[in-house]
Amino acid sequence: MRCPFCNSEDTKVIDSRPADEQNAIRRRRECENCGKRFTTYERLETFPVMIIKKDDTREPYDRLKAEKGIILACHKRPVSAEAIAGILDEVESRIFNTGEKEVPASMIGEIIMEKLQALDSVAYVRFASVYRDFKDVDTFAKEITKLLQKK
Repeated sequence: MRCPFCNSEDTKVIDSRPADEQNAIRRRRECENCGKRFTTYERLETFPVMIIKKDDTREPYDRLKAEKGIILACHKRPVSAEAIAGILDEVESRIFNTGEKEVPASMIGEIIMEKLQALDSVAYVRFASVYRDFKDVDTFAKEITKLLQKK
């Protein structure tokens, strides 16, 4: 593993422990060249899952793309990075556990909305507005009304 500070390949593992509900290993490393410490995560490599989009095109699942959408929805909201990582871990767990090589994008969107709704209602409405492509204020109002009725 290269040091992110000095790019040296001489690093050593100081500590290892389970992370992300036993789905990864967190390794604390130290560079033998510059002495700085950093953390890496090791995850099980799974078979690539293709996402079937609304227009029937396919693209490989990209955790960073899902993460970007969630981060945008949670902008200036009291949602921790750990909570966002938890949502992403849940998405991956569910889609990989289907055993399918192709899953619809709608499955990912619905899981994210379900988790955001339980976590932060504003982030949920923000995500839903993009995901469901709200066209006008009435659509927003209907979604907010549904949200308020559930409380």
